[in-house]
Amino acid sequence: MHVPDGFINAPTSAVTAVVAAGAIAVSLRGARRELDERTAPLAGLVAAFIFAVQMLNFPVAAGTSGHLLGGALAAILVGPCTGVLCVSVVLLMQGILFADGGLTALGVNITDMAIVTTVVSYALFRALVKVLPRSRRSVTVASFVAALVSVPAAAVAFTVIYAIGGTTDVSIGKVATAMIGVHVLIGIGEAVITALTVGAVIAVRPDLVHGARGLEQRLKLRVNGELVDAPSAPAAAPVAARTSRRALWVSGLVTSLVLAGFVSYYASSSPDGLEKVAADHGIDRKAEQHAGAGSPLADYGVKDVKDARLSGGLAGVIGVGVTVVAGSAVFWTLRRRRTADDVSPVSTTGTTVENV
Repeated sequence: MHVPDGFINAPTSAVTAVVAAGAIAVSLRGARRELDERTAPLAGLVAAFIFAVQMLNFPVAAGTSGHLLGGALAAILVGPCTGVLCVSVVLLMQGILFADGGLTALGVNITDMAIVTTVVSYALFRALVKVLPRSRRSVTVASFVAALVSVPAAAVAFTVIYAIGGTTDVSIGKVATAMIGVHVLIGIGEAVITALTVGAVIAVRPDLVHGARGLEQRLKLRVNGELVDAPSAPAAAPVAARTSRRALWVSGLVTSLVLAGFVSYYASSSPDGLEKVAADHGIDRKAEQHAGAGSPLADYGVKDVKDARLSGGLAGVIGVGVTVVAGSAVFWTLRRRRTADDVSPVSTTGTTVENV
């Protein structure tokens, strides 16, 4: 659903850029509360994984494909504020390096693909978790439904933005019907990918899943006819915990590299939902060439590498690498800022205390 340059007029694009900037500013503050020493590395990995899976277009109808948007997945794994930042990092890398999504439309894309999908999916996810039984399976089910709804919600958001600032004269009713219809189908693929990924992480490290926090209930023992809390189990050795997190991070990175560097070659070549609707209804009549069309990595291929498989694979690997580095840098910086803020001066003698 990457909107190219020329679909939306300049004033509307400017307004969405302001909205996106404001949401990112709020998310930067919110992410400092969501991230800790365990989840900060996972956030960078989530951004890289979303980049990789977005290269895997899957067929949804005759001549149409879809791909992961990732807002629901990021929000559930690392929190809604961090999720907005994860998808925004992906969109920024795609727009600058791969000429995917217009640069003047970056505000539109962040508003639509990062903000709307994350806010809608996480709000629905939290509502479902409250009414479902407190279990890991409920988290997976809620993830599926939230992801499914987030994609047509993004389609509705694009339709509204197009109704306000579209550059071609196309019936909004036709645009809405076509966009929502095809993106309901794409939402099924989004839901499957999100539920499988969340379920896989919960199976090995439920404590790292933001949306699963608070599900574990304290074991009760009956003593003299009364229920009391059971003694806490000994904490896992710090080295073992670090090794477990490291293993999860490495396996996630390897999976992302394999998906982007190898599996992406077999992805559907059909246009995605927005591209198909734009072509069928004339929305793309005023589309403009991307400013980075001459980039060495434009269109997810490496310039001057003739073999298509090798070119696409190298581009995917480079994209995953750049995204994980950029994302990790952002999230580790936020984590360090939180740590610094947790220590505040209390006197002019240089004494400090740590907030608890």
